[in-house]
Amino acid sequence: MNIHSESRIVMTLDAGGTNLRFAAMRGGKPVTETVSLPSNGDDLAKCLANIVDGFTRVKALCPEAPSAISFAFPGPADYPNGIIGDLGNLPGFRGGVALGPMLEEKFGIPVFINNDGDLFVYGEAIGGLLPHINGLLEKAGSPKRYKNLFGVTLGTGFGGGIVRNGEIFIGDNSMAGEVWLLRNKLQPAMNAEEGACIRAVRRTYAEQSGIPFDEVPEPKDLFEIANGEKAGNQPAALEAFRRLGESVGDALGSALTLIDGLAVIGGGVSGAWPLFLPAVVGELNGTYTGPDGNKFRRLASAAFNLEDPAQLDIFLKGEKRIIKVPGSERTLAYDPLQRVGVGMSRLGTSEAVAIGACAFALQKLGA
Repeated sequence: MNIHSESRIVMTLDAGGTNLRFAAMRGGKPVTETVSLPSNGDDLAKCLANIVDGFTRVKALCPEAPSAISFAFPGPADYPNGIIGDLGNLPGFRGGVALGPMLEEKFGIPVFINNDGDLFVYGEAIGGLLPHINGLLEKAGSPKRYKNLFGVTLGTGFGGGIVRNGEIFIGDNSMAGEVWLLRNKLQPAMNAEEGACIRAVRRTYAEQSGIPFDEVPEPKDLFEIANGEKAGNQPAALEAFRRLGESVGDALGSALTLIDGLAVIGGGVSGAWPLFLPAVVGELNGTYTGPDGNKFRRLASAAFNLEDPAQLDIFLKGEKRIIKVPGSERTLAYDPLQRVGVGMSRLGTSEAVAIGACAFALQKLGA
């Protein structure tokens, strides 16, 4: 899908625990100003009223009638049917709330709801990292192209999503890509999120510095401390981001073993990628040890840091060769280097979610 050539308008919503932010998009760009209303997450009636009010206001701002509503909303949920389950940060939602069908009745247009991790990855697959890397491969003369993308967001939590061959993979219970529930490599009694989020970075810094957790600076400050730009315990800050990378890399290793594609990283902590991405890729290129003591690769494919120019160059060149079809003069381009790559969001997390939501609706609506 070329989202930028689309003329249809899709109304979107960024739903948070504090605020609901509404807008409309066409061709991957906003066509209205953002309308912001309080979530009132502990009062279902007020929350639903504000959701209707927000979309009503945005619809009035649209230059023409919108074709659909599409947005991310927290789970657990039955996303295909638009039913929201019992939410943690919006406690008014209890017992199953048919949010999608309600909005379809109010506005008379199709409504699509998904997980924000899924829509982030879909946005990157439509207009972000995936087409960017495929474009570079084409420019390099490589026969290699990627159709599958796994993505994670690093922030207050550890979210994930899967795009397979151009489509979001949701799962039978709308629970595919729940990477936060993988095992934590560094603390196996815990889940992966506890090693791959903001509090994980702060917790490591506290342990390494011997200070209480509530005295630890925010990750932006820790990033500056690690780079020597601000006073603090630089070795502790560096180790905090390195451990984050190791934890993220272990989780990505489990996912990429099953998905066999590219991986993209976004979220609030992603700006610190120079400090943790080498550890992510190092973990992916790690080894297991067999009973006989021999080591073998963690992944069947070699993993590359797509933000490292030297590694990107090797990734793009591959091992391209021309082979003959046996018994024929016909030749084929062949690249035997099996490889996956990890790169950072090309759109930014919020924009990727919005583009993913818009593209998902338009894909479902069809031509």
